[in-house]
Amino acid sequence: MTEGTMQLAVVCASVRDGRLGPTISEWFVDHAKQRDDLQVDHIDLADHPLPYQISENPSPEDAHALEKITPRLERADSFVLVTPEYNHSFPASLKHLIDWHGTQWRAKPVGLVSYGGIAGGLRAVEQLRPVLGELHAVALRETVSFPIVWNKFDESGQPVDRTDAVAAADKMIEHLLWWGHALREARRTPPTW
Repeated sequence: MTEGTMQLAVVCASVRDGRLGPTISEWFVDHAKQRDDLQVDHIDLADHPLPYQISENPSPEDAHALEKITPRLERADSFVLVTPEYNHSFPASLKHLIDWHGTQWRAKPVGLVSYGGIAGGLRAVEQLRPVLGELHAVALRETVSFPIVWNKFDESGQPVDRTDAVAAADKMIEHLLWWGHALREARRTPPTW
């Protein structure tokens, strides 16, 4: 990875059976990988069940589970969280990831890709913003949203309205890169947290 290349971790937040998250996160990952200035790591939370109880001294089994995901979050210069909207908020699996990894988000930009019913997951996005702010992460204003998601992707996993989806993704990636470079430089001389 060169100095100009940003490490982007894309997190698929849903772990439910029958979920659409992988379709959406895989589309975003494939789109982001077309760029030369991003190195993309796809993290599917369904593949990384985290221990339920958060502990300062996790058991050996819990420590092993964390070893599979913590270094990947630590390496990231920026994040994209692909989240559904469940009951006007984001899934517990994502909150659990955030809570286990409080310092890994610090001074890093976070893009949000949401999906759901009529609101397109935007209520989940609005619930995430103060949580991320509390961890000193920068939640981008630019989002990618898929309302009435069950009609938005074809059988091959591509957006039906590719033009709008790609335009929104490209704008968010542009802002991720700008913030990512600025904050990577700023992390070299951090304030007292």
